[in-house]
Amino acid sequence: MSKYLILIFCICLSKTGFSQDADTPIYKRFPVVPTFTIIKAPDSTKFTNVNLKKKKPTIIIVFSPDCEHCQHETKELTANMNLFKKAQIVMASTLDYGLIKKFYDEYKIADYPNIIMGKDPTYYFGTFFRVRYFPAIYLYDKKGNFVKEFDGNVPVQQIADAL
Repeated sequence: MSKYLILIFCICLSKTGFSQDADTPIYKRFPVVPTFTIIKAPDSTKFTNVNLKKKKPTIIIVFSPDCEHCQHETKELTANMNLFKKAQIVMASTLDYGLIKKFYDEYKIADYPNIIMGKDPTYYFGTFFRVRYFPAIYLYDKKGNFVKEFDGNVPVQQIADAL
């Protein structure tokens, strides 16, 4: 009888141990800047993680052009760009490229060379980060290691302080 209790206990313990990896988001299991490809606005060229500058912090923002919170965060970010001079910012959305391009033009993203904006055609970031709210913001240090995440609107000073 005690053999069966030990066996049941071991099975339950192993199931719990294995399920932790499945429940842990990919970005926490692999805490480095992910491999990605986006279609860049305004010229529809491909941009990948390989194109990121080395030894610079990276901010990845998953957003939706029609999200009021994303619009507000973008206004705050661009108004306080002096806080992010040393960082590179990747803004990605899965929505229609035309909407992303309109957002790009409306917020004058071309005026900020450290912002790369584009379409995530495969919803890669959404799956990798398990995005639940927009904007979803992920910070990586200059070595490419994960630092912190933010869901929804966050004061830009808080983002800058975390870098």
